[in-house]
Amino acid sequence: MQKGVLFDDVPQPDENMKWIGDRLYLRFGETSSQKVALYHNDTLIKTIDLSDRVAKRLLVVEAVELGATKLRLANALQISRQTIHNYTEIKKHFGLEGLIHNYSPSTSKSLRKQRKRHADRRLNGNKARQVEQIRKDQREKLSAQMELSFGEQIPHLAPDDQPFAEEHDWKATRYAGAFTYLITLITQNHWLRFVMGYFGDKYQIFMVFILMAACNIRSIEQLKNLRRREAGIILGIKRLPTRLTARKWLRDVCQKYISTRLLTNFFRCQLRMGIVGIWLWFTDGHLLPYTGKSRLHPGYNTQRRMPVPGRTNLVTTDSSGRIVDFEIQEGKGDLRNYIVRLGRKWENEIPAVPIMVFDREGYGAAFFFALIQERISFVTWEKHIDTQKLEALEADHFCEEFELNGKLYRVFEGEKTFAHTLENGHPHEFMLRRVYIWNVTSHRRTCALASVSPKQLSTQDCALAILNRWGASENTFKHLAEKHPLHYQPGFAFVESEKQEITNPEYKEKKTLLTRMKKQLNKLYKKFSKSREIFNKDGTLRKNSTHHRLKQEIQQQESEIDLLKQEAKQLPEKIDISCLEDYNCFQRICSESKNLFDFATTSVWNARKQMVEWLLPFYENKNEYIDLFYVITNCHGWVKSEKHTVTVRLEPLQQASRRAAQEQFCRKLTQLGAITPAGKSLVIEVGQSPLQ
Repeated sequence: MQKGVLFDDVPQPDENMKWIGDRLYLRFGETSSQKVALYHNDTLIKTIDLSDRVAKRLLVVEAVELGATKLRLANALQISRQTIHNYTEIKKHFGLEGLIHNYSPSTSKSLRKQRKRHADRRLNGNKARQVEQIRKDQREKLSAQMELSFGEQIPHLAPDDQPFAEEHDWKATRYAGAFTYLITLITQNHWLRFVMGYFGDKYQIFMVFILMAACNIRSIEQLKNLRRREAGIILGIKRLPTRLTARKWLRDVCQKYISTRLLTNFFRCQLRMGIVGIWLWFTDGHLLPYTGKSRLHPGYNTQRRMPVPGRTNLVTTDSSGRIVDFEIQEGKGDLRNYIVRLGRKWENEIPAVPIMVFDREGYGAAFFFALIQERISFVTWEKHIDTQKLEALEADHFCEEFELNGKLYRVFEGEKTFAHTLENGHPHEFMLRRVYIWNVTSHRRTCALASVSPKQLSTQDCALAILNRWGASENTFKHLAEKHPLHYQPGFAFVESEKQEITNPEYKEKKTLLTRMKKQLNKLYKKFSKSREIFNKDGTLRKNSTHHRLKQEIQQQESEIDLLKQEAKQLPEKIDISCLEDYNCFQRICSESKNLFDFATTSVWNARKQMVEWLLPFYENKNEYIDLFYVITNCHGWVKSEKHTVTVRLEPLQQASRRAAQEQFCRKLTQLGAITPAGKSLVIEVGQSPLQ
């Protein structure tokens, strides 16, 4: 997979320059290594003498705030990362005064007297130790909050109900590769403990969902094609249930009606543990179609370009493709309100609201103004673009060039003004950044809009943000759909919808008539522009001419259109049909089972993304490491369950380089130290059959 320019490492120009990340570098003096200058985008920020400890600490803190990587900064200045972390935390908790006054007393007599006079109001003691105590208190508080988010407390389970409770010698299984997901989920976010805290001994249905997502089994009905004993022992539930038993398990957990609270706590845990990114969040809607006989509100099918009955699953992912949040809404869904609520929902869990990236569905001056008022930065496509004007732009305007996934792009930036009417009726104008994007490879041009500071995202970064989801280069949502069954509904339960409004038939009829009359009026305008005025011999205007007749028809048509507009304004756009007799009300599909199934598949998807990153350093061929990952997770093998350990052995791959990567990957997973709630350690290895 080819990296974008945004994430490329910058080469070292000379020995006196040390790159510290995010277009920042330090330039040391040629004659004295104590003289150092901080540059950002080749612009000088400040120059200091490293022998001045006050200036050195201020330089470290300022560089980190500008986006410097702590490891690179530590290597450049020959200090530890812990020291840099202490500097930033001291400034965070005690301000610049705490950072500056954490030194030996000054030799100035007057300054010593002044400090002595104000000693009772100053912070005393070692600031590093105070910061350490603050971190300790925060960890204890977070640990207490995490315990609450795990479903209050794990209920007591009988020994036979615990996962991997059965003890047995080596047994062969075709599904040994799925064990990698269990190890990652248990170590990454205590997933098994989390599920058991909510559902107790009903956790087994979620183990089935893990196997379905890991082995790309798209429905519960397909479980009949699996070897039940072999699949059960690798999941720790003795035997895979039949189709009817699995549906009974699903019905039992759905009857608790806690999926909303479960998802909220799960997404919160992901943010707190750093599993998902908080820089760019990409949101898109996915239709969940329905083909039954019940009457549902329509959603919009993008492929067929028509409304169809169903729901909309609004999914948010980070820049690496991990799922951050999702919400299933009735009918078409409300992308705009979802994005605003998303920023408010997690603002207390993250330092700053991420930059929202969405498609043309969110285009509109009112929505843009609402995001600005909420202080939510965003990047989106521009709608209603004049293609001819874009094509007429000179190539010299596109001054910045970059390559993304094998395609060459050129960009430059402008501005666009939007007009919006405030609640008090006063007009208001605001400006957005307009990014012109030219796909040189495919000879196409388009534009993106951004409301984000250039310090956060440059012109090129804005283009990369929008191209990383909906451009011709790559579409993560489509790749996600190949392994993530977005459309599958495990079970259907219908309730009466709270939305029983439909479009007023009279209003719709008048709007249709108005559209037809406007088309006729446009035809008359075209004929009128081509006709000529004809005069009599005495110089008067001839009244029976085509020009005069068209003019009268236009006036009559315009008056009828104005009258029709007035009549349409007096009619309500929507009417409530619940007050009518013998009407067929709208139904709503209960999302409980879908939420629980998507919770499991989301967990597996994010674990898959993490394991692919772990595998990457172990395999040199970057074009095949994802395929290698799927080969490893589909390996056959053997499993042994002992009193304190569960060991899974995968069959070795034949190719030497792949086998070496497989062994390293299994060592990595074993070293994570996964332990089940019952206290059994999980071990995975590579080797020959123990049954020979």
